[in-house]
Amino acid sequence: MASRWSGNILPFATKDWVPRSSALVCVLLVACSLITSTTFGYDGSMINGLNILASYNTYFDLNTVTNALNTASVWIGGIIAGVSFGKVTDLIGRRPSLFYAAVITLVAVVLQTAAQDIGMFVFARILIGFGTTASALTGPAYLAESLPVTWRSWGLGIFNDAYYVGGLIAAGVTYGTSFMTSTWAWRAPSAVQGAFSVMCIIILPFIPESPRWLAYQGRTEDALRVIALTHANGDVNDTVVQTQYKEIIDAIEYEKSLPEPLSVKQMFKTPPARKRIVLCTSVAVFSTVAGNVIVSYYLGQMLNNAGITNQTTQLQINIILNAFCLLCSLAGTYYVERLGRKPTAIMSITSLTVFLFLVGGLTKKYGNSTNDAGIYATVACIFLFMGSYSFGWTPLLYVYPPEVLNYAIRANGMGVVQLALNGTALMAVFAFPIALNAIGWKMYIINAAWNILEIPFVAWYWVETKGKTLEEIDELLEGRREDVNGPDVEKVVVGGNEQARVSEDEK
Repeated sequence: MASRWSGNILPFATKDWVPRSSALVCVLLVACSLITSTTFGYDGSMINGLNILASYNTYFDLNTVTNALNTASVWIGGIIAGVSFGKVTDLIGRRPSLFYAAVITLVAVVLQTAAQDIGMFVFARILIGFGTTASALTGPAYLAESLPVTWRSWGLGIFNDAYYVGGLIAAGVTYGTSFMTSTWAWRAPSAVQGAFSVMCIIILPFIPESPRWLAYQGRTEDALRVIALTHANGDVNDTVVQTQYKEIIDAIEYEKSLPEPLSVKQMFKTPPARKRIVLCTSVAVFSTVAGNVIVSYYLGQMLNNAGITNQTTQLQINIILNAFCLLCSLAGTYYVERLGRKPTAIMSITSLTVFLFLVGGLTKKYGNSTNDAGIYATVACIFLFMGSYSFGWTPLLYVYPPEVLNYAIRANGMGVVQLALNGTALMAVFAFPIALNAIGWKMYIINAAWNILEIPFVAWYWVETKGKTLEEIDELLEGRREDVNGPDVEKVVVGGNEQARVSEDEK
């Protein structure tokens, strides 16, 4: 059964229908947001596959520099979105922002599919970068603000896990079209990319706006209804709903009382705010320069260095690698709530660093040899490296930043995350193929040495956020609870569960 809900109206609908089942609402929220991440994963794997295809390289007459430009230009659009789109989500809401981001991506996909030269292809990819980054900026904030605490780590973790769903689909599509002799060998994968934006647009009328955005707009009754829809099947009198509602209203009122709320200046005015931004930025930078960029965008060149030069074999490895990474990222999402954010990050960094050192050493020894065992060992270490990366950084990239940001700076803070992410990726994606050509296996060793520095930083500086609501995380960072006077939601939920168990035992 569906209910009319007076939420924010989208351009394509006069009303919306939000289910009264909390589980279904949460599933739809996650599905809509992760579809946007699937688009980004599809794009990364697609361009990785295209870089392997001879027909793509021949059509654009690519050399090392122009190949790097075609690949890295998507991050230029991401930087622009990171600077500008955070304010948009604060002004018009999380849900409409996802809609416009999907439309921009859809238009860009059409242009990329129809590209006639490098200039048109690069422009389309800049636009794709803008649309997908706008989605990646909005989606995690939307999920963090809308999902119950018991769903949050799963929802945000799966958000980025879907990167490999898109990657797996793109790897399969690119492999299938590689046997075509026309330009559709690379145009067809581009066209398929638009399907995910269409799916996102279809789901949007059936999910509510962020309750924290509604509360900030003064629409407190609507905020209460949304909390009830996501927590208690629409029951506004539920104890957890009322407790969560009070936490949100108190926190929002406190943040609105601060000078220049929602401004960029708020991100840097106080030590806690600056710490939030440093925490977010560390996730963006560390997850981008771990060495994953080489595998994600230049797997063909990496496999060439390892001794595997056959195009079909490389495309097959791309498919298997994306499937393996998807499984590892799902396992990481499962354990990030059980182990905690810091232990998961430390385990991931430590193991991927070891395997990247091994990739460098094995490439040096067996890269120009005919030793099949050595070549297969290199490929195995590439898989283990990406599996270690996927276990930790893939879920944490979008679990941790929106958790440590309070409402007043969440949208702009996620903009900073995307700015750091895209800026670092632009540098890495453009520079790494040139470095691989120049110094080969030494690039892996240099990259792995950098990763070692990340471990003590995470262990010392990060704040653990496992099992807490967004408002309770504020207490960890601010050191006080002036804005919230009621009990913690976590305690209410635990107390309710214990009471339910006692009642069951009495029966």
